Order: sequence, then C-alpha cells, then structure tokens
Amino acid sequence: MKGRFAPSPTGRMHLGNVMSALLSWLSIKSQGGAWLLRIEDIDPQRSKQQFADQIMEDLEWLGLTWDEGPYYQSKRGDIYEQYLNILNEKGLLYLSNKTRAERLAVSAPQGPLPTSPFRGGEQPLKGRYATMLKIDDTIITYIDRHYGEQTIDIKNDIGDFIVRRRDGAWAYQLAVVVDDALMGMTEVVRGRDLLQSAGQQIYLGELLGFSRMEYAHLPLLCNEAGQRLSKRDKSMDLGELRQRYSAEEIIGQLAFFAHLIDKNEPCTPQDLLPLFDWKKVPLDDIMI
Repeated sequence: MKGRFAPSPTGRMHLGNVMSALLSWLSIKSQGGAWLLRIEDIDPQRSKQQFADQIMEDLEWLGLTWDEGPYYQSKRGDIYEQYLNILNEKGLLYLSNKTRAERLAVSAPQGPLPTSPFRGGEQPLKGRYATMLKIDDTIITYIDRHYGEQTIDIKNDIGDFIVRRRDGAWAYQLAVVVDDALMGMTEVVRGRDLLQSAGQQIYLGELLGFSRMEYAHLPLLCNEAGQRLSKRDKSMDLGELRQRYSAEEIIGQLAFFAHLIDKNEPCTPQDLLPLFDWKKVPLDDIMI
C-alpha cells in the first residue's frame, strides 16, 4: 500500500492543505502502507524552491514524515514526453490555440475541432498552441472510499483537455496520472473539489494502460464566507498558525474537525492512528 501528499510549492501551506496531508498520512499508515512526498512544481512561473523547502519543514514540524521522496515534477519532463508520444501514436492529440473559455463555449457534439495536427517532438509555435487530448463518449464510474459511487460523463462534463500548456509546461492531469502510476500509488487522498478530476485521471490512465487506484476525497475547510481556504487566507497559513499554536494543538484541532476525537485537545499524528476511520469523517464541508 502506498499513498502520497503532492503539494504545489506556490506559497505557504494553509490549514486545508494540512488537513489533506494529515488524513492522507493517517489513511495509508493505518493500513500499514508507505507515504510518499511529491512536489508538483510544473508551473514554472509560480513554483519556488523556497516554498518547497518550507512545506517540507512544516510537515516535519507537524510530525507528518514521509517514507519516500521528495520527488520533483520539474525534473521528470522526459518521462512525461514519453507518455505524450504514446497518446500521439494512438492519434489522440491535436493542437489548439483557443482559450479555455472558447473551448468551453463549443457546443458541437464532436467537441472542439483541431486547429493543427500534433506531430510530437518539440512543442510547435510555443506560446500559441496547447496540446489537447481528444475525448470520446465514455462514462467513468468509480467508488470513492468516502463519498461513494461517482459517475462522470467525460465528454459532456469535461470535454477535451490540455496535456501540455501553450507555454510548453506540462499540464497537471498528464503529470499526476503518469507519476501516480509509476510511483506505485494504491490510493489518492485529497479534497472533494477534485472528485470529478479523478474521472479524468482514470480515463487518461486507462488510455496509457495504467491500473486504477483507489480514491478517497475529504470535505473542504471553509472560511466564514463559506469559501474553501486558499493561500490567500493568510490567517490560516502555517506562517501565522505556528506563531500562535504548537504542532500538537494544530493536529488536535484538525482531528476534532474530522470527528476523529470528541474534544479539541493536543495530539500527534501517531496518537490518531488507532482512532482513524473514514466513517467518522464528515461529508459536509467544515466551517472554521
């Protein structure tokens, strides 16, 4: 068994990121598995090594230590290129210079029309064309370990999607599918805002010949306005929280939010291992 935490180094972790890390760690460790750390730094404009270093220091401070990694997606471009070429050999790729809004506005049954054939190799006319995956009429159904059966109509709900950006950077969906498969993931734990994204990843993984893994999504932590926490919520990031609370107090608060303990009291991730059960975790988002 192997799970992972895969943060993007675009800022300081906030409390919602820590909740994902904690439940991912507890889920796989309670099954006797290994926990891997992967730094998803494929966005060259926003990713910074200083944020990656801070994420790792914060995780160690919280007691969430990893068994394997860290791996950096920015160093795995040659691997992604190999799998992009597999899709190309299947005739599944084309180039598009449409914006995301323009692609979403297309209503023809066949989806967006190719603007240029894809020929592989170097990204042609960098800055103008994104590499797109052509989607067929496929319904993906999977059982989420927390939210139950999920059904995604890939063509109508999502449509053709990017596998390499117009600036030449690798798209999240391709990188995460390839990495999860090659790194031997057996389960993925993350926020419920990615429930539909799992359908995309299953679809793409099956095109590449990968086996399915299990998914478990968790409720989101939301601010007073009902919006999920983001890196803009500076009062909830680890930089602020570490000045006011101990690591055990933060873990205890999250365990209380997740209904793993009955009262809010300090504890460590190790303390929570015998208490972890997905059935305890609420389905509704959590207001903090």
